[in-house]
Amino acid sequence: MLQPAPGEAAPPGDGPAAATPAPEEHRRSLRRAAILTATMGIAFSVLFVGSFLLITSVPNARATDDQIRDFYTGGAGSPTIATAAGLYVLPFSGIAFLWFSVALRMWAAASGRTQGFLQSNLQLISGIVFVVLMFVAAASFAVVATSVEYAGGRIDPVAAREFPIFGSSIVLFFAMRMAAMFVFTTSSIGRQAGILPTWFIVAGVIVGLFLLFSATFTPLLVLAFPGWVFVLSLLLLRIAWRIPPDLLVPRPGETLPIQPR
Repeated sequence: MLQPAPGEAAPPGDGPAAATPAPEEHRRSLRRAAILTATMGIAFSVLFVGSFLLITSVPNARATDDQIRDFYTGGAGSPTIATAAGLYVLPFSGIAFLWFSVALRMWAAASGRTQGFLQSNLQLISGIVFVVLMFVAAASFAVVATSVEYAGGRIDPVAAREFPIFGSSIVLFFAMRMAAMFVFTTSSIGRQAGILPTWFIVAGVIVGLFLLFSATFTPLLVLAFPGWVFVLSLLLLRIAWRIPPDLLVPRPGETLPIQPR
């Protein structure tokens, strides 16, 4: 390559300084990302409640043998199809919840406030374990209905009573404890990041204690957690609409350009 004479400017395009500039990184609108986060939380709440009610509609331990046989033989409009539908919908609520929980971590990390490493990881792990336990419990509730509907399995009244008890035990004594941990850690992270209002943080502590120490088989215990997530999503949605539409999602290491609360 020809070198320029002394004192002569290098022609355009020559030399290392003329390297092609890297293309601008494509980043999404911060408002759209925030709205999507809140939407995922609302989707989880709605899908979880609907699928849980469908799955747990199976006969309980106090049902007679005739009631169990009538239910699983479809004498009342094939209720086993509704149970299978709930089993199909529940994984989508789990996907929405995982998306929601990871997006929350990103919001807290971009707030610029100091976060506890322990709490941040406990939030992620408790959310994952909660989803896994709910999947196992849902399979326990629906195993007899799925066997009868799709495999022509024999109806065993004893097994039809025991599987729902097993599923209820997983949900109420294990999954709800993980939900309580998620509520505690999210409330604490939201307080440190300045994202959540004080009244909701106090409500989160109350809900977390209720989920952690309640020892009952009532479905109201299960509905408390998606209700809390629903209210949290509405708060995030209100914050999202206050974000200027021209702001972009911050890069790793950057902080939110606005005060989130």
